[in-house]
Amino acid sequence: MELMTRVKNAYNAFMNRDPTNRMNYGPGYSYRPDRPRMTRGNDRTILTAINNRIAIDVALMTFQHCKMNDKDQYDDIVNDGLNRCLNLEANLDQSAFAFKVDMAMSMLDEGCVAVAPIETDKDTINQQTGSYEIYTMRTGKVTTWYPDAVRVRMYDDRDGQKKETVMMKKDVALVENPFFSIMNEPNSTAKRLAHKLALLDRSDDYNASGNIDLIIQLPYTVKSERKKAVADQRRAEIEEQLNGSTYGVAYIDSTEHVIQLNRALENNLLKQIDYLTNELFTQLNMTPEILNGTADERTMQNYYSRTIEPIATAFVEEMKRKFLTKTAIAQKHTIMYFRDPFKMLPISQVAELADKLTRNEIMSSNEIRTKIGMRPSKDKAADQLKNSNISAAKNRLPVAEPASVPAEESTNKEKEEQIQNG
Repeated sequence: MELMTRVKNAYNAFMNRDPTNRMNYGPGYSYRPDRPRMTRGNDRTILTAINNRIAIDVALMTFQHCKMNDKDQYDDIVNDGLNRCLNLEANLDQSAFAFKVDMAMSMLDEGCVAVAPIETDKDTINQQTGSYEIYTMRTGKVTTWYPDAVRVRMYDDRDGQKKETVMMKKDVALVENPFFSIMNEPNSTAKRLAHKLALLDRSDDYNASGNIDLIIQLPYTVKSERKKAVADQRRAEIEEQLNGSTYGVAYIDSTEHVIQLNRALENNLLKQIDYLTNELFTQLNMTPEILNGTADERTMQNYYSRTIEPIATAFVEEMKRKFLTKTAIAQKHTIMYFRDPFKMLPISQVAELADKLTRNEIMSSNEIRTKIGMRPSKDKAADQLKNSNISAAKNRLPVAEPASVPAEESTNKEKEEQIQNG
């Protein structure tokens, strides 16, 4: 029966389609149209590597729609559409991780990114409604700013085209880069570095061109028009010899001299690029070791606390004030970010940290096992917050206390000692 059921319901993606029944899939592209791309020449500079590293580290953090208790402490996760977009699937084309990378990359490149809800259960524009459920979200570029609204350019997955739409500011999260003055201002360090790198590329293109840059010294003066015509004819003959030769060989007269000018000119361009690169790393609290993966724990901790966490804070605070109503905030709803401390530790320090967390009753044994990739234990004690050392001490036999002396006997002994002492 299982075999017959399998044969009856079998489906093959290549064989079970009618080639004559073609669906209208819409416009097609040879590349992904909704993918974020660097602008203003940043794709040809070191800013691409820096932005990509920061975006990935921000996306590795966990964003949760949470509910707090009466003491403003993290209590539980709210499993709604917003939390699904932040942790599972943001839209038809992007998972939650890809969506967060898109948010961070677009914000760092453009200076401000619009995070807009696309599919909701209520019309947020024509209806004055307070709360609504978010099903899908996308990032967009703000093309025009209005007092109470913005014009956003976003990708429409219904027809595969990018479109502009006007949205109210209260319905879209507008996240500005915390390092805007360093990376996005016209005279910022990042823009100056991009300009210097463009000049270096232009100089390299010129030096790599097919120009020979020769000066031919003729044995006569060329001040008159007749002599200039003779010199032009002589130059044309040498160019013709070089173009027509297989190996680029030409001959000149014994009285003529050749001066070559295609040597690299000495300038301070490379020194300025090195200075601006180091200055940008310093202002962004980064080091080259962070990019190549050899940074120590102290450097990474400084990088996360001073670079990644300000960006994550900008995202969660803007989403909180735009996607959570006043009623939800009054009911202790919030959006928080979390970072897994186990990802930055070597295996030699994981055991020590796990011992401290379990001994101080911060995490249970099964929570530790899940973090390091092991299956939870079926022992009920593995889910309890307890110190195993203290529990073992409680199982010992109680120590016998010394027998107490009755109060009357102790009083009589004191009186006898007073009589003897006179």
